[in-house]
Amino acid sequence: MDPFIGMAQIVVAIGVMAAILLQSRGSGLSATFGGDSSVYRSRRGVEKRLYQFTVALAVLFAVVSMVGFLVSDAPGVL
Repeated sequence: MDPFIGMAQIVVAIGVMAAILLQSRGSGLSATFGGDSSVYRSRRGVEKRLYQFTVALAVLFAVVSMVGFLVSDAPGVL
C-alpha cells in the first residue's frame, strides 16, 4: 500500500477516536449515584457540529480504507 494512504488512514482513525471521546453523553458516574436523567434532548451548537464532524470523519475513514484496498497489491483487484 502507498505510505501516504497508510498515514492518512492512521491520522483519520485517530481523529475519529478523538471526536468520539469528546462527545459527552451525560451518563457515566452520575448515573451510578442516582443522577440519571432519561429526558431526550436534541443536539445544539457545538455538540451538533461535533456529531456532524464525527460522521464526516467516519465516512472519510471508509473512503480512505477503500482507496487503500483498491491501490494495494491484492490479487484479483481491478
